[in-house]
Amino acid sequence: MMFDDRYDAGRRLAAALRPFAIEKPIVFGVPRGGVPVAAEVALALSAPLDTVTVRKLGAPQNPELAVGAIAEGGIAVIDQVFVRELRITDAELQQTIDREGREMRRRLERFRDERPARDVEGDTVLIVDDGLATGLTDLAAVRALRARGAGRIVVAVPVGSRQAIALLEEEADEVVCLMTPTELYGVGAWYRDFSPVPDEDVLRELRRAEMPNPPAADQPRQVEIPAGPVRLVGDLAVPADACGLVLFAHGSGSSRLSTRNRRVARALNELGLATLLFDLLTERESRSRELVFDIPLLADRLESATRWAIDNDQTRGLPIGLFGASTGAAAALRAAADLGESVKAVVSRGGRPDLAIDRLPEVEAPTLLIVGSRDREVLELNRYAARHLRCPTRLSLVEGARHLFEEPGALEEVARLAGDWFATHLPARSVANTDRG
Repeated sequence: MMFDDRYDAGRRLAAALRPFAIEKPIVFGVPRGGVPVAAEVALALSAPLDTVTVRKLGAPQNPELAVGAIAEGGIAVIDQVFVRELRITDAELQQTIDREGREMRRRLERFRDERPARDVEGDTVLIVDDGLATGLTDLAAVRALRARGAGRIVVAVPVGSRQAIALLEEEADEVVCLMTPTELYGVGAWYRDFSPVPDEDVLRELRRAEMPNPPAADQPRQVEIPAGPVRLVGDLAVPADACGLVLFAHGSGSSRLSTRNRRVARALNELGLATLLFDLLTERESRSRELVFDIPLLADRLESATRWAIDNDQTRGLPIGLFGASTGAAAALRAAADLGESVKAVVSRGGRPDLAIDRLPEVEAPTLLIVGSRDREVLELNRYAARHLRCPTRLSLVEGARHLFEEPGALEEVARLAGDWFATHLPARSVANTDRG
């Protein structure tokens, strides 16, 4: 079993945890990677979502090697045998505890946002993480919530090592783990997308959980799209009462599992927009650098996907927008030129619209070009391309961002700008075409 990402793992884990719904549990995600998993569990069980803040204590010689963990409330778990084997001095250990303690307090302050600690006296709590390697951080979380009076503690993870599960079973009331491989060489090996989770994603999930009727973060179904001699794999997410559809064109050899595009897609889903993330190239084709930069071919594949969506029962009648990243932006603009009125809006993120320069004057759809202010070369290329667009065009800068928008809050600003653009330029679907099966 492989998980697409933490949200996929959370949905699968939630299915195994449904019997706990009768106990009206409180779900605690372990920041940061455990929170997207926990968010899906909380949503499925109609349970409150919170965080229990812990920090791994890494060996001074190898920070990735856990020798202990600390948790809020002054809880510390130390593997003294391992500490002695590695000859870690008391001073080195205390220095690590002090450093990780500062980061733990920062996260605790940011995630709790001046709210008091949730009362768990006598309650059933589910501690959810994205996986167990040593189990030390989750053991610290168990002790922290036990100290706060939790009545029954269940640790739930998609994947974990046998040693970690055995360790947690000594103190947790129950451990639920979907997969226990014979050898666990790393939790991330069981995820296709195991990208770091930023603070902003944790905060978004906590805010979403506080809504009276929180929407699902992302519940796509896999689809196959015919495109000439090949069939392309895609993930289609259609919120209830969707008001539009955005197709994503990935660039530079990326795939539908692009972390950045999936994060933007989830934000658009929360605004009521359906999204289709799909691979413009087959797995075999994606190994060819020549095809990765074949803009006419990529545009043709995007056109095929758009025509498929126009006829698909779930998306028929929805106004269509295109979102392109990197070279995918050139494919989106070229496809928009060919599709004419079928495309109502285009957004480019850190794109290369100049690669479609000969077709830009034919684009009719209002186009938003989003560029990081520190991505100077691409910024100049976008300014050059904007002069060739005759449609309503806007160039928006994300201050302080480079090409990958990895800076804190940068991708959230991309999602906000894209959401506003699509909300403005995607008209309400025709009443005559609202029957989507």
